[in-house]
Amino acid sequence: MPPGFQRALCASWLPKPSVSRAFSPFLPFLYPQQRSASILSGLSDNPGAYHKKIRRGRGPSSGKGKTSGRGHKGQKQHGKVPRGFNGGQTPDEVVHGVRGFENVFSVDMQPLNLERIQAWIEQGRLDPSKPITVKELNRSRCLHGVKDGVKLLAKGSEQITSPLNIVVSRASASAIAAIEAAGGSVTTRYYTPFSIKRITRGETDPIHSVQSRIPLEAQGGPTAYPKRLPDPTSRKDIEYYRDPAHRGYLSYQLDKGQGPSLFFKAPGTGKFAAKRVKKKAASSANNRIW
Repeated sequence: MPPGFQRALCASWLPKPSVSRAFSPFLPFLYPQQRSASILSGLSDNPGAYHKKIRRGRGPSSGKGKTSGRGHKGQKQHGKVPRGFNGGQTPDEVVHGVRGFENVFSVDMQPLNLERIQAWIEQGRLDPSKPITVKELNRSRCLHGVKDGVKLLAKGSEQITSPLNIVVSRASASAIAAIEAAGGSVTTRYYTPFSIKRITRGETDPIHSVQSRIPLEAQGGPTAYPKRLPDPTSRKDIEYYRDPAHRGYLSYQLDKGQGPSLFFKAPGTGKFAAKRVKKKAASSANNRIW
């Protein structure tokens, strides 16, 4: 009998060590891991990680054979065609010319009428006892897709019965008069498209900023938001929100008799007007009898 076979036969008759399955994690060499080889055939990338390249011109069975998806003959099959190409005919922009221009200063304001606000209040979707801002309008789905801001319009102003405190980007004069006639208030403040996105996500206070003095308190207080609301930096925006007629939130910066313009002074407040007043006062003093 071969010596190797004899040792194997003797080892088969030896008693096997009795180890409980509870100790198998501590003695892994006694219970080697067994894994089926069939999993190797099921290995693949995540869905969408690999896209098969479209092979064109490889026969009709590929779906992109023969003409390779370009159609039959013609200029568009043989090469690229420039935009506006009329087959050699004189282009339209040469014949008729290019008219108009793109206004880079235009803003896309979302219109909001008073009748829609009153309808949302009657349905219980807006609370008239709290300030109505872009955040509340977006949450209640009264508005959606706001880009540069919200402009308040006066359609349905006769339906307003309760006092409202509204904070929007802009407001018409008739809408301001209707809200204030009902005992409410309108405040216009500056927003950017990026700040509106943060307001709708709950990251920015919809009312207060560094320069604001609005006597309204937002929900949660100004310290509950991680991001700051910006203030205007361009002259056009600063002058708009300094104007008391627009109910701008920066109108507190104006002194008595001062206009909202940063360049032009209000009539009667300039240097020559002050000299004229002094000269008139001096002349009237000299004409006194006693």
